[in-house]
Amino acid sequence: MRLYLRPNIQPCNLTATLKKPTLHSCTNTTAYLLPSCSNKNLLKIQTKKTLDVLLRPLASTQNQISDYAPARPTARLGKRWMEYQGMSNWEGLLDPLDNNLRREILRYGNFVEAAYKAFDLDPSSPTYACRRYSKGSLFERCGLPYTGYQITKNLWVTSGVTLPGWVDKAPSWMSVKSSWIGYVAVCNDKDEIARLGRRDIVIALRGTCTCMEWLENLRAPLAALPSEEETNDDVVKGSRDISSCPQQQPMVESGFLSLFTSRSSSYPSLQEMLREEIARLVQTYGDEPLSLTITGHSLGAALGTLAAYDIQTSIKGAPFVTVISFGGPRVGNMGFRSLVERLGTRVLRIVNSDDVVTRVPGFTVEDMGQLASDEGFHVTGLPGLIRKYVRDTWLVYAEIGEELRLSSRNSPYVMWMDPITCHDIKTYLHLVDGFVSSKCPLRATTRKLQLAL
Repeated sequence: MRLYLRPNIQPCNLTATLKKPTLHSCTNTTAYLLPSCSNKNLLKIQTKKTLDVLLRPLASTQNQISDYAPARPTARLGKRWMEYQGMSNWEGLLDPLDNNLRREILRYGNFVEAAYKAFDLDPSSPTYACRRYSKGSLFERCGLPYTGYQITKNLWVTSGVTLPGWVDKAPSWMSVKSSWIGYVAVCNDKDEIARLGRRDIVIALRGTCTCMEWLENLRAPLAALPSEEETNDDVVKGSRDISSCPQQQPMVESGFLSLFTSRSSSYPSLQEMLREEIARLVQTYGDEPLSLTITGHSLGAALGTLAAYDIQTSIKGAPFVTVISFGGPRVGNMGFRSLVERLGTRVLRIVNSDDVVTRVPGFTVEDMGQLASDEGFHVTGLPGLIRKYVRDTWLVYAEIGEELRLSSRNSPYVMWMDPITCHDIKTYLHLVDGFVSSKCPLRATTRKLQLAL
């Protein structure tokens, strides 16, 4: 990712000199001198080094503590907090993007970025796939010392994929089934509670990092939501026997459902951990204004949507639930979308038009009538037999929630349109910070973030 700086913008930790401007990343990524266009050899060397950092950012900064801390928000939401949490589906706040809402989106995005930074991605490490920092030090070690939140629960996710026997010969890190994926935190700072207008609980979930998580992502066919008596494996295996028309009832992507409901001998399922912790927090703080904000990127965004549904259907007296989704894939069908809407869950999807992850899995239709007539698929020109195959293989999805659509092409800083760059959480936060409206997609000052790739 090549994010250039405008001449009149001072990034964090920018050592400004006319001859050798050195750019220090605000996201704990090693800084590089931007090469001149004429020096092709240097460009190749810089590109390789920075690509290594992007693909393995945690390993390259194992012992570093970011010296960048986002400015602590000062805008008081007060009695309007439910409006910013989506009570009215963010009507009038998205286009143009309200500045207070922008700050809140960035604040929750920082929680997700901290989950990435705290994850041990080094396969040679004895703590691979675990968190690198304790609950008490995680925010400070990840460059967020002034959140006003305290982490109360670490969250783990377990893959339900059964591996073949020959996998035993592969490196052990390839078959790690359970991995740390994020945390639950509660706002306990009096000043921050007063600013927000309520006490806020946040669930922050990172995206795909391990091999087993990637395998689960490939399980694209829809599966029925489990009942209390069913296990995840039973549901996934039997999902095709429910109805001749899967769109009539709530269904979600098989891999996401497996990751959400699978457990191991060492860890309960993500579903069970969230139910237990949120129920405890609701009992503790239920007598005061309370909100639950679930934020995630990529896989974390999909699991966050499932978590929102599950919490509202399983916890009595659940607080107002909002999902802030960054670069999330499709999660379920029209039946699931209708169920989420009836429950009152508010979902804000931040989408980069150039991010392919937001366009998978499966295909989408506008309504049931179009599905029945084979004319609603967003697969222009496909023969009827292929459209029938798509429907019969349970690959018909629906978009859920309100959408804030951005584009890497509208930023002069993002020069590469490759899938990694367009999907990166840093790119999303950069685009949110710069977005004004659909008619004026970039404002003069943007998030102080730059990577040379």
